[in-house]
Amino acid sequence: MSSRPVKLVGVGVIALAIACSGESPEGTSGMNETEGSVLLAEWTGSYGGVPAFDRMDLAALEPALETGMAANLVEIDAIAANPEPATFENTIVALERVGRDLDRVFTYWGIWSSNLSTPEFRQIQARMVPKLSEFQSKITQNVALFDRIRAVYEGDEMESLRTDQQRLVWLVYDGFARNGATLEGEAKERYAEINKRLAELQTQFGNNVLADEEAYVLYLEEDQLGGLPVSYVQAAAAAAQDRGQEGKYAVTNTRSSMDPFLIFSDQRDLREKVWRTYYSRGDNGDDHDNNAIIAEILRLRHERVQLLGYENYASWRLENRMAKTPERALELMEAVFPAALARVAEEVADMQAIADAEGAGITIEPWDYRYYAEKVRKARYDLDSDEVKQYLQLEKLREAMFFVAGELFNFQFTPVEQGKVPVFHGDVGVWEVTDRTSGELVGLWYLDPYARPGKRSGAWATSYRSHETFDGKVTVLASNNSNFIKGAPGEPVLISWSDAETLFHEFGHALHYLSSKVEYPTLNGGVRDYTEFQSQLLEHWLLTDQVIDSYLVHHETGEPIPDDLVARIKNAATFNQGFAQTEYVAAALVDMMYHTTDPADLDAEAFERAALERLDMPREIVMRHRSPHFGHIFSSEGYSAGYYGYLWADVLTADAAEAFEEAPGGFYDKELAKKLVDNLFAVRNAVDPADAYRAFRGRDAKIDAVMRDYGFPVPGE
Repeated sequence: MSSRPVKLVGVGVIALAIACSGESPEGTSGMNETEGSVLLAEWTGSYGGVPAFDRMDLAALEPALETGMAANLVEIDAIAANPEPATFENTIVALERVGRDLDRVFTYWGIWSSNLSTPEFRQIQARMVPKLSEFQSKITQNVALFDRIRAVYEGDEMESLRTDQQRLVWLVYDGFARNGATLEGEAKERYAEINKRLAELQTQFGNNVLADEEAYVLYLEEDQLGGLPVSYVQAAAAAAQDRGQEGKYAVTNTRSSMDPFLIFSDQRDLREKVWRTYYSRGDNGDDHDNNAIIAEILRLRHERVQLLGYENYASWRLENRMAKTPERALELMEAVFPAALARVAEEVADMQAIADAEGAGITIEPWDYRYYAEKVRKARYDLDSDEVKQYLQLEKLREAMFFVAGELFNFQFTPVEQGKVPVFHGDVGVWEVTDRTSGELVGLWYLDPYARPGKRSGAWATSYRSHETFDGKVTVLASNNSNFIKGAPGEPVLISWSDAETLFHEFGHALHYLSSKVEYPTLNGGVRDYTEFQSQLLEHWLLTDQVIDSYLVHHETGEPIPDDLVARIKNAATFNQGFAQTEYVAAALVDMMYHTTDPADLDAEAFERAALERLDMPREIVMRHRSPHFGHIFSSEGYSAGYYGYLWADVLTADAAEAFEEAPGGFYDKELAKKLVDNLFAVRNAVDPADAYRAFRGRDAKIDAVMRDYGFPVPGE
C-alpha cells in the first residue's frame, strides 16, 4: 500500500487526509530556515539535504505546526492579493512554491504517526488535527485565490501551455472546486465544520485500532508452540523479550504475526483466540470501539458531498478516477465476485475432506481456513509454505529487488555508510540511488523493515521529498516500511511467499517515486485506482528465472531453490484464490455500499452483517478488513469508496504482464521496459492514466488476463 500523501493539488499544504491518517507526506527542500526548530529548518547535508531524523523533538511539533501554518497563509494571501492579472506563472506556479516549511514539519509528523507513535504524540495529534482542518479550509475557501485559479483555468493562456502544464492547471482547479471552493455563505461554513469534525473522527479511528494492536498480545508457553516453524518461534521469543516477557513467545495483534500463526499452529483453541482478537480490533465495546465513529463519519461525508450537489459520497469520490462512476467500479467487482464465491465452495470442500479424513470431528471455521488450506496445498501440490520460506531471506530478496530495478530502470543501489544520513531508528537502512550509465544521483531509498510497538501494522511506501525541476532539480527521498518479525541476532529473517510479493509490491511504489521526471510537485500525485497498478506489476518479477536462480537460495546451505519446488510454486499460483479474492472483493463491495447508502440511521455493526448477507458471504471467511478496523476507508479518505482500486489496478497489471510474456526478451525485454518506464512510471500524474496506459499497451486493458491470473473462467471463453 502506498502512503504517498495526497496534497491539496496546487497548494503547498498537507491534505486533510494526511492529517487524519498519519500517512507520511512528501517533504521538499525548503526556501527559508526558521530559527529555533529543527522541524522547520531547511534540510542540510549531502544529497540535496536530508531530514534530521536524529534530532526530532516531539516537544517542538506543535509550535512548528503553528509557525508553518501561519507562514503558509501569508504566502497564500500574497498570491491572492497580487494586483496583476492571474497567469499560470504568478498563480499556479506560485502555489507550487508555497508551504515548504510546513511540508518539512509533516515529514516528521509522518514518522511519529506511522513508525514511532507514542501516547504523547497521539495527544498532540488529537489537538492539532482540528486546527489543521481549519487551516486547510482557510485556503480552499479563499475567494480571491480561487477567482485567480479559475481565471487561469478558463482563460486564453491555457491554449499556449504544454499538456503537462494544462493538466497541472486542471488538477489545481479541480482540487479546489471539488473541495468546497464554489460554496457560499452557510454552506461554506458548514463544509468547513464538517471537515474539522471528520479530521477528529478519522484520527480517533486510526488511533483506536493502533491501541488494540498494542494492547492485545498473546503470550505462549513452550507447550503451546505445536506446528509453528522454528523461524516463527524464534521471532516470537524475540518479540516477547522486547516486551519484558523473557521465556515466553509473543503473538502480536498484527497481520504479519497473526497470519502465519493461523497457517501453522495445530492448537485450534489458540487459533480461534488469535483470529477473534485480530478481527475484533476496534470492535470490543470499550473506549477504543469504532462502530459509533463509523456511523458519524459516513453521515458527515454524505452531508458534505450533498452540499456540493452530489447524490452520494462515492459519486463525488470516483468522478476524477479511472472508474468515473460507482456503477463502473461495481460492474468490475460483480464480474469477479461470483467466480470467487464458486471457488471458495470448492476450497472449503477440499479442506473439510482432509479434516474428516484425519478424524478431526470439526466443521471448517474461519480460524481453520488458513490451517487446512495449507494441508490442501501440501496434498495437492506437494507444496509446504515453510519449505518455501527457507529460500526467502529478507536480505536476499532486497538484493533481488535491486537487480530488477537495475535491469528495468537502470538504477544502482549503494548502501550509505552508517551515520552519514540520519535515521529515526537503528533498524532503518539507507541506500544511494544512481543512474547506472551516467552515475547521476537519483535520490535515496530508506528501508524500515521490522515491527515494533508504536508502528502501524502492514506495509507501505512513502516519500519524504518528491521530484521536481521547475526551480532546479530536486532529488527523491523514498521509503519502504514493513512489519517483519525481527529474528534472533545473527539469524536471517525468513518470510512467506505472500510477504515476498508484498515486499516487491511496495518497492514498486518506491520505484514510481524515484522514476519521476515531472517538473511540478503536484504532478507527483496520482489517481488512486491507477497508482496501485505499477506496484502490483512489479510482483511479477519475483518469479522470473533471473531472480529465482540468483536470489532464492537456502538460508543455511546457500543452494538455489530446486527446479521442482519452483514448478510446484508456479503450479499452485492460482491456489486459494477463492479465499484471496472473496475476502478482498467483499471488503471493496461493502466499502462501496457504505458510500452509496443514505447513512442517516446507520448502525455499522448491523450494516456490515446485512451487507455480507446480501453478498452471500461464505461463513468460513470474513472480509479482509472488518469495518471497525478498516483504516483504508475510515482513518482517512485515501481509499474511501475506492478500495476497489486494487482490483482495477489488477486488471491493468495482468494485462501489462501479458505484454511482457509476449515480448521477445520476456520480462527483461529492454524495449518494452523503456516503454514501461517512460509511459507508466516517469510521467506520474502529468498524463491522464487511461492515455498513459494506451501509450504503453496500444489499447485499453481487458479483464481476460486478470481472470486467467486468478484461475477463474474467462467471460466468453
